Order: sequence, then C-alpha cells, then structure tokens
Amino acid sequence: MGKVTINNVTDVVIGSLGQNGQITDRQREIMTAAIRHLHGFCKDVNLTHAEFIEACMFLGRAGAICSDKRQEFILLGDILGVEVLCDMLTNPVTGSESESTVLGTFYRENPPVLPHGASNHDHDQPDYNLRGRFETDENGYFALRALRPVPYPIPADETAGELLRYMGHHPNRPGHLHFIVAKDGYRTLVSQVYDCSSAYLDNDSVFAVKDSLVGNFQKGKPEHGTDLYLRFDFTLKPEAAASALAAE
Repeated sequence: MGKVTINNVTDVVIGSLGQNGQITDRQREIMTAAIRHLHGFCKDVNLTHAEFIEACMFLGRAGAICSDKRQEFILLGDILGVEVLCDMLTNPVTGSESESTVLGTFYRENPPVLPHGASNHDHDQPDYNLRGRFETDENGYFALRALRPVPYPIPADETAGELLRYMGHHPNRPGHLHFIVAKDGYRTLVSQVYDCSSAYLDNDSVFAVKDSLVGNFQKGKPEHGTDLYLRFDFTLKPEAAASALAAE
C-alpha cells in the first residue's frame, strides 16, 4: 500500500474496495463516489479533527433518538433536501402522471380502511388518528373529510433542531395532506397536496413543495357537507411491464 499521504489517501481507500470480500459493481460505484465526495468535502472546508469528532457525536445522538415512531436520519435527510432529491431521481415524471414527493417521517403502516367520505379525526387521539385508507369507486373517485391543514413545525428538538439552527433555517412546513395512491399494474404514488393560501409554500423546511401539487380550497356546496371543498386528481404511471403489455 505504501505511505498514506494527504494527496493519495482518497485513492488508497478506493483501492481497498473489494480486496477482502466480493462487492457488486453498484456497491463499488456508490462507495467510490461517496469516498471521493466525503474526502473532497473535508478538503474543501479544511475540516478539523475536533469538528469530525463533533459530527460523529451528532450522528450518535441522532441514532439514539430513532424509534418506530420517529426516524431521525430521514428527518435530517429532509432538512438537507436529500430525500426529495432521491425521490425525484427515483420517480422522474415522463408523461402525464402526478408528481411524487417525500413520504415524511410520520407515516404509519396499515392504517384502517374507512368508508367513502369518512373522517379519521378523533378528539380521543387513538393510535391511527389522522390516518386512514380509502378505496376508490368504479370511476376512480374517492372522498374524505378532514380539517383544513395548517402550517406546522417539523420536530425541532434534538439533532433536527441542532441542524436547523446550524443552517439558520426555520422548521415550518406549509399546510398539506399526505397521500399514497396505489393500484395493481401502476407505480405507487407517494405525494402531498398543499393549500395554495398557506404560508411557507416558497420556503418549506424540507423543500418538498412542487407547483403541480398545490391545490385550491373552494367554498363548499350543500352536497359536500363541509365549509370548504378541494378537488385534486391523481394520475398514476403504468408499471413498465403493464406498459409493454399494452403496447403489444
């Protein structure tokens, strides 16, 4: 290996990949880029050893917070815009399908299935409050009743708050509703709908707002049974296999 210097340490580390165990081409691609970028970052800012240790302690605190109800590393990735970037890379819009956006850190699996037009709000705050599954009718329509979403802060305690303060950024998100739309033969859509009159549309703390996902609340009609009404259409993208079959 020879003597490690500041000039060759990056290449030495990259050269060690796969020496004592098989790795895939994708693993090599990811690790090579990660090492080059990390080393480049350290050199760009002349990172001190004390700052490196401080970063390690920060990550340790973040790991200690993680639980089945709070994933601190996803939250940190949101604050840095990493999750929304990965989502855009994974789900590029290539046609008329709706845009996706981040899942968020508060998603709970297997919420209860509720009837058309039901509300999932409950002042007693059961485990799945504010969450539910709704099935479309034969025409693809669904309906639910809810309170108009308002801006709220993401958790700004613990390491998420530390990072926000270090960045000089606020923790607030615009008012929005989360959706996961799924149908056999189509790519599952993870998305959000934002209130067009909400604050923080232009400076969302997790950078997830997209113009196509902004909806407009209108005055409700008698048949709606609510003060306000919002219509929003989701369009799903066929899975590759389904698209190929349709083309045959």
